[in-house]
Amino acid sequence: MRRAGLGEGAATGNYGYTNSGYSVHEEENERLTESLRTKVSAIKSLSIEIGTEVKNQNKMLSDMDSDFDSTGGFLDATIGRLKTLSRGSQTKLLCYMMLFALFVFFVIYWIIKLR
Repeated sequence: MRRAGLGEGAATGNYGYTNSGYSVHEEENERLTESLRTKVSAIKSLSIEIGTEVKNQNKMLSDMDSDFDSTGGFLDATIGRLKTLSRGSQTKLLCYMMLFALFVFFVIYWIIKLR
């Protein structure tokens, strides 16, 4: 008895697939599945590493923010002292310090330029 639509080499239990054709497709699917599994695993490990790096960078940014805040406070205090110094009778002393600093910078510039 011959079934309609099936070739002579077709197995009846595989829903119209021949044994060799079905096996080839199944092996191809297995190979592609394994390739996909490898890629997903690589992406997962990469995303975990990115998450760890983001946490470290956020911690460093937080530390830098606190350092900048403390430095800002220090500079505010220094500027306050300079304002107090400039308001007092020691304005001449402040001018002399500024002139001395400019002199030192010019001497250093001159020494570097001669090299």
